[in-house]
Amino acid sequence: MGTKTVDEAANEATEVKSDAETVDVTKTDVTKADVTKTDEEVTEQEAADTEAEAEASEDEDDLTEEEYAAELAKLGLEEPEGSSGVGQGAAAVVSAALGFISLSGGWIGTVAGARAQLNGQLHTASTASVATQIKEVYGTSWHATAIWAGLFALVAALVGVGALIRPAFGTPGKPQATWIKSVAWAGVVLGVVGLLLAVLKYTDALLALPSAT
Repeated sequence: MGTKTVDEAANEATEVKSDAETVDVTKTDVTKADVTKTDEEVTEQEAADTEAEAEASEDEDDLTEEEYAAELAKLGLEEPEGSSGVGQGAAAVVSAALGFISLSGGWIGTVAGARAQLNGQLHTASTASVATQIKEVYGTSWHATAIWAGLFALVAALVGVGALIRPAFGTPGKPQATWIKSVAWAGVVLGVVGLLLAVLKYTDALLALPSAT
């Protein structure tokens, strides 16, 4: 009387087991939800970090040379060696100087023109026609001057372009000083103008030789 039958005991054992499985399944679902939530938080954090890095990179591009050095000092870092911009500044100045020489002629162009004129006088007979004498004496001199002016102009343009693109191969985020860009662009413009004038003078499209008639 109070003694459970075998069937009743078996039924109770089955119910207890089912309840235990239900608890385990619920626990597993909660764990999966926690993992999913953690993954979402990590993804959001990574996106925020990426956005912050992009904004910092844009800010670095807008910094001047002095501000860039100040930021490095705040972070306890030192400016990389050889990144002071001395070489770029020197190249920009050289470019502008060569561009000016290409327009003014320069000492080398003057000497080359005088030498060509002397050679023309030595190799031209006194009995030659006036047109021949003008061409050999003065034409060769002007062409020699134009050639040297064109060489100076070409070198000026190349050096100026080199100074402008040099930061792309240097320290990432290192800004180029404004005065270097200005002087380099001046050298490039003077070089292009000087090269154009040299071609026009050499082809007699500009300041052509006077006619003998």
